[in-house]
Amino acid sequence: MKMRVVFDASAVLALLFRESGSEIVERYVESCEAMISAVNLSEVQAKQQELQIPMEQTMKYLLLLGFEVVPFTAESAVKAAAMRNETKQLGLSFGDRACLSLGQQLECPVITADRAWTTINLGIEIIAIR
Repeated sequence: MKMRVVFDASAVLALLFRESGSEIVERYVESCEAMISAVNLSEVQAKQQELQIPMEQTMKYLLLLGFEVVPFTAESAVKAAAMRNETKQLGLSFGDRACLSLGQQLECPVITADRAWTTINLGIEIIAIR
């Protein structure tokens, strides 16, 4: 059974645009069960739309890579809200907390391009790609 890993929008965008750290994301996508919160998928799709990249194309590609889109549930909402005070000084957004709450829920590592996340102790492994 493959290890599950949650991907932040920043990591997925790094992969899509072949940015720094994309090779690390690619390795994890190939060797793990890739999970993404519906909130973070929305962030990825919004960026793609800004660049006039068809959302259907992005969705097809992510599904082809094996990404599982996980709904943002009431449990996720409560966990994300509970992180607000602890993460506020780092400027973490709602989307960031949605990603981290999914990692907590699934008890699995989270991959991000935001190195500041590694300074937070939320009881899960944070893997920074840069």
